[in-house]
Amino acid sequence: MLKSLITATGSSLALAAAIGAAPANAQAGARAEADAKAREIVGKLTTDEKVAQLLNTAPAVPRLNIPAYNWWTESLHGAMGGVPTTNFPEPIGLAATFDAPLVRRVAEVISTEVQGLHTLGRRTGRLGRIGTGLDTWSPNINILRDPRWGRGQETYGEDPFLTARIGVAFVNGIQGDNPDLPNVVATPKHFAVHSGPEQSRHVDNIYPTDHDLEDTYLPAFRAAIVDAKAGSIMCAYNRVYGQSACGSQLLLRDYLRGAWGFKGYVVSDCDSVVDIYEHHKYAPDAATGVAVALTHGVDNECNNATLGGRMDLGDRYTESLRRGYIRTEDIDTALVRLFSARYRNGDLPGLSARKPNATSVSAIDTPESRTLALTAAEKSLVLLKNDGALPFRPGTRVALIGPLSDATRVLRGNYSSTRSAPPISVADGLRQAMPGADVTVVPFTASVTDGDPVPGSVLVTPDGRPGIRTEYYNAPDENALSPGAERRFAVKPVLTSVEPSIVSRASEFRQVASKYRVLFSGSLVVPETGLYRLALTGVKGTLSLAGKPLVEAKRYSRWAEPLQLVDAQLRKGDRVAIDLQGESDIAPPAQIFWKRITDDLDRDLKAGTANADVVVAVVGLTSDLEGEEMPIKIEGFSGGDKTTLDIPADQRALLERARALGKPLVVVAMNGSAIDLSWAKDNAAAIVEAWYPGQSGGLAVANVLTGKVNPAGRLPLTFYKSVADLPPFTDYSMAGRTYRYFKGTPVYPFGHGLSYTSFRYGKLSIDPASGGIENGLTATVDVTNTGDRAGDEVAQAYITPPGFEGAPRQALRGFERVSLNPHETKRITIALSPRDLSFVTAEGERRLIPGEYRLTVGSGQPAAGIPGSYAAYAVRKTIDLPK
Repeated sequence: MLKSLITATGSSLALAAAIGAAPANAQAGARAEADAKAREIVGKLTTDEKVAQLLNTAPAVPRLNIPAYNWWTESLHGAMGGVPTTNFPEPIGLAATFDAPLVRRVAEVISTEVQGLHTLGRRTGRLGRIGTGLDTWSPNINILRDPRWGRGQETYGEDPFLTARIGVAFVNGIQGDNPDLPNVVATPKHFAVHSGPEQSRHVDNIYPTDHDLEDTYLPAFRAAIVDAKAGSIMCAYNRVYGQSACGSQLLLRDYLRGAWGFKGYVVSDCDSVVDIYEHHKYAPDAATGVAVALTHGVDNECNNATLGGRMDLGDRYTESLRRGYIRTEDIDTALVRLFSARYRNGDLPGLSARKPNATSVSAIDTPESRTLALTAAEKSLVLLKNDGALPFRPGTRVALIGPLSDATRVLRGNYSSTRSAPPISVADGLRQAMPGADVTVVPFTASVTDGDPVPGSVLVTPDGRPGIRTEYYNAPDENALSPGAERRFAVKPVLTSVEPSIVSRASEFRQVASKYRVLFSGSLVVPETGLYRLALTGVKGTLSLAGKPLVEAKRYSRWAEPLQLVDAQLRKGDRVAIDLQGESDIAPPAQIFWKRITDDLDRDLKAGTANADVVVAVVGLTSDLEGEEMPIKIEGFSGGDKTTLDIPADQRALLERARALGKPLVVVAMNGSAIDLSWAKDNAAAIVEAWYPGQSGGLAVANVLTGKVNPAGRLPLTFYKSVADLPPFTDYSMAGRTYRYFKGTPVYPFGHGLSYTSFRYGKLSIDPASGGIENGLTATVDVTNTGDRAGDEVAQAYITPPGFEGAPRQALRGFERVSLNPHETKRITIALSPRDLSFVTAEGERRLIPGEYRLTVGSGQPAAGIPGSYAAYAVRKTIDLPK
């Protein structure tokens, strides 16, 4: 019975025969050659060598000249590796650009930097480490069905169509023009029906309706696989209809390999295979659990134990093989897919159509990529309200308030490298955009958002030079093979350097071993007298003043652990002594955090705003409050998710105080998904939604506030007033959610966004495709900039269907961002395929449904006062479309 459960609905041997052993003459080109070479390698491996290759840390096979490879590579909105990389806006912000060509350019830069990190790993002998592979676990195309989900910031929002188009652009940018010879293999995630809560993701068992599965949860994945031809996909933690997503007949066989014809490899989310037997209890033990995953199509298992150096994880597969739950052919099928990918992405040499990847390390973090990061941030900003306070006039005196006004860590969002270009806060951005202007920063009280990396500009070495002295001590080789054992390190450093900040650059130096200790020594020179909060992460040691400890870390902090901030009154010129140590494989990275705060907000607020013409409040959240499975439980936040849409209470009180000053109040919000902006809508003169805008986010905000940039971002999700307006977070039904099915009145709707200019739409014309409307249509409309300044318009095409069961209120089916000079007119053409015109029945069937439809193209969702134009069309035939 157990064995039949594992291999239910068709043995994986049939899959192996169909894919792993397909004759060469049945295929063509590079993929066939790569598959053949992969089969040759697999045929030479021993069983022990084979099972080791199934993990994310694939060891080297020296006798076959196969280098080590780690499939764990992250680049959600910027490559993550051992050198500074470019940090772009969080994906929710990229979605807000409504600019697929821009997102493709962003992904192309990320792909180049991932390739550069691979070159660095090869040059330094560190292939096999995280962040050195020529694949990446991006993009996250789960649907942000509920704003409470802390990982919503990683997604492209709430709409399946927008997510699909932006996701396709990202995959194309990562992989390049030939998916059979990808520059980097893209891995859309998390397949499927996955969007929180974070605290229960390892045990959740989700039963979406047939309608919602086809209408909401699968379209973006289908587009990434069928249209963009992503070479990989990551399965999720949760169960779907009782089966683990990483052991799902429906998802991995019927849809992925069957209906969508996927030929790439499947990677598990980290420990999702372990969940099959430890948390879902779907299998009684490890040997059975790995069999469930492998026989259903998981080719590569990410296991968090590899972070600690576990080397015996392949034993579970060996035992499963011994018991007869899996066969050698099952393993071989997975390994052929994996080695084929390594040939096709240039990691392994010998493929006639591809040279080994040799992108220069100098291609990482170039001036051009930094410029693109700024452009992407500028295009992501959404002007939600403007009563004439923006843009600032020349000479405007600005008072900046709020905990995020001078913050930098908030800019990065989650899944981002701490090694990115120096971040630009809103305060620094305004000083750049308004040179010589009166910009006053009013410090805030202690807050849950506090803590930014100490910049290198305030650090000096023990002998007084700029920077920090950094010494690296290697561990003997035998310690590297003893996970959990107390490490020993050499007495003398193998390398001593002066670094610009608290950072380990071990990955750049071949002489530093894979296991090492790093010592940091020097001083922090206090730039301004005041009350500071200080914290340490990823290190042991002390910060001390005049021989007395200010901050002491006796253990290494855990990943995502909240900062333990300590208050200290410091004077300008004080030298805070730094004596810290870090070690390899410690998360989070070594860092000193600080924040200057006030001990009397009323005093400083009164003084700092006295001469101001406008007050700018930079408020919101950080990815230390909302994010992936985080050890945090405070008011408004639990386990990485939000429990309310409110910003923290101290920020709400600050906004009330600022409004009482009687001066124009501009609210700049930084957050990863919807927050309650109803108070700001009623009381502020202007609102700018900035998301987590990346390394240049503060300058982007400043350029919009000052009018150097005309904003044109649009909301990729609905902004509700309260979670009370929504179904329970754990309810995966789409009824009552998102603009398509929400029946209430939002604070700001999906697709909303203003400009400093105005637009007019001409008459919309619809031209059916050859053979009739059921074969598609083309919509054409003229758009005119009726204002006196240049600006971008985002033309959005919505279909309003007839009222059949399961029909949405309306649905986005096309968009185009276009730049227009003053009084310029451009013709916009949006082609809609039969799939774009289709809808999903209550039974989950996608089809063209007969009835009368309305197509609207305009600045947002069809509503009174929204510039746009509409036309009617009719579907006369019922036509079923493939899954």
